Amino acid sequence: MTGAASLRFSKMHGAGNDFVVLDLRGGLPAPTPALARALGDRHTGVGFDQLLTIEDPAQAGAVARYRIWNADGSAAQQCGNGARCVAAWLQRDGVASESMFVLEAPPGPVAVQSLGEGRYALALGVPRFEPADLPFRAEAAQDSYRFTLGGQDVVFGIASMGNPHAVVEVPDVDAADVAGLGPALQARAEFPEGVNVGFAQVLAPDRIRLRVFERGAGETLACGSGACAAVAVLARRGRIGRHVFVELPGGTLEITWPGDQSPVTMAGPTAFVFEGDFLLEQVE
Repeated sequence: MTGAASLRFSKMHGAGNDFVVLDLRGGLPAPTPALARALGDRHTGVGFDQLLTIEDPAQAGAVARYRIWNADGSAAQQCGNGARCVAAWLQRDGVASESMFVLEAPPGPVAVQSLGEGRYALALGVPRFEPADLPFRAEAAQDSYRFTLGGQDVVFGIASMGNPHAVVEVPDVDAADVAGLGPALQARAEFPEGVNVGFAQVLAPDRIRLRVFERGAGETLACGSGACAAVAVLARRGRIGRHVFVELPGGTLEITWPGDQSPVTMAGPTAFVFEGDFLLEQVE
């Protein structure tokens, strides 16, 4: 890939969460952190919340493998909106010709169902709440934890969806200090690998609003795994039900969690924005 003059890519988004998708099947090398940062720069590159690579699967039964990089060049473990975009890309390419198929993700297999009209449902796994699963340094697992950040008392729950999430319930997401509390919570030493921070407002038993400050990307218009984590944390507290519409700045996702030992299913839209070629001479 480094010897080529340019790199073909697809620009996509799922509920406003935007991606650059690279086809690396056939054994092409993974992008370097420098390439990820160059592609992710919204002024001199293409711009994205996450970079997605489509690769040959290593697991039997999967149609393809995908991996995820943030705009700062760091690797990510899961991205629900990105997984839907990968599914749409593979269906357009003809690799995933059935309405139901399996993708290989960094945390494990993801079952996909095509719902038509660019919508996909994904089974993103069973949420995990033990501190070691994120990881999060705590003496014991609790329903909620409390830090004082910038003079504010912040209460939050934790969940892993293959990537770590902290969920703060707020009375009004529009007034939430996402830009201040998001990075402050991420920077706590108790989260040695960082954390995605969600700010959730309960509207009804089947509807919440959510804003998410993501690791390596900042606030995004949507976060699929963050929506799953928010529903899981709030449902365990009895604040909402098990079938919930999550309103994010970029669109609405439908989250279903039948029981504590069941996978969370997320359904939502995808969109192709444009195709292009990135000149590799722009990479430092």
